[in-house]
Amino acid sequence: MADQRRKPPNQPQTTSKRQWSLADFDVGKPLGKGKFGRVYLAREIKSKYIVALKVIFKEQIEKYGLQHQLRREMEIQTALRHPNVLRLHGWFHDDERIFLILEYAHGGELYRELRKLGHLSETQAATYIHSLTKALAYCHDKHVIHRDIKPENLLLDHEGRLKIADFGWSVQSRSKRHTMCGTLDYLAPEMVEKKAHDYSVDNWTLGILCYEFLYGVPPFEAESQKDTFKRILKVDLTFPSTPDVSAEAKDLISRLLVKDSSKRLSLQKIMEHPWIVKNAKPMGICPT
Repeated sequence: MADQRRKPPNQPQTTSKRQWSLADFDVGKPLGKGKFGRVYLAREIKSKYIVALKVIFKEQIEKYGLQHQLRREMEIQTALRHPNVLRLHGWFHDDERIFLILEYAHGGELYRELRKLGHLSETQAATYIHSLTKALAYCHDKHVIHRDIKPENLLLDHEGRLKIADFGWSVQSRSKRHTMCGTLDYLAPEMVEKKAHDYSVDNWTLGILCYEFLYGVPPFEAESQKDTFKRILKVDLTFPSTPDVSAEAKDLISRLLVKDSSKRLSLQKIMEHPWIVKNAKPMGICPT
């Protein structure tokens, strides 16, 4: 993996060819732990700029054969510049570890917020869906399909603005893909059936997320993987009586959770949908 030096915002320009190293950072408290490493709060010493430092163990990446996937994730995320996409400023490595220098999202995972509240208000849900739709429209325009949008992969900054954080299953492609990937409850029917899929798998996931934001659980949750797959393939969609959710929200969800991928609501139509127009905060910042 080639070393690269990239300039986080506010860092002074230098003429030095020196690469990033751990000596450039004061490393603070752990922010989270994943299968292949940990994320720490860190400060770039020269600029005092706060970042999240993701530490990945090479041994684990090699053990699971994820070198290509990690390289692709890094290349895709480094190239993306959108207010609702978490910035990857750069990376470096030593003998045992790879370090990703990421934008720090002070608010943490949206998943945690959702679990704490049980479900979100229509204003919160619409604001997040609108922000996410704008970010995905930008990604799709760059030929990037995310393929794993879920609350754990969505972070909030210090103002409550949503950020897409994990591009591990993302792919840059102009043609249909066949790989089954992502997280069970969020898989589109064509992925469950291992058929070719395109950008519209992300549109499906917006419908899943919208439902989960409003009801607290994903719509096709079941006791076993097999039963979840069955519910997804039948689009076995029901709306509980509580909490009370508007007909407009249910309409948006129903227009996204459509088995025929060509008939799902487009990202542009999502942004124009009456529920989004009525409820989403224009700055993308939710009241807490």
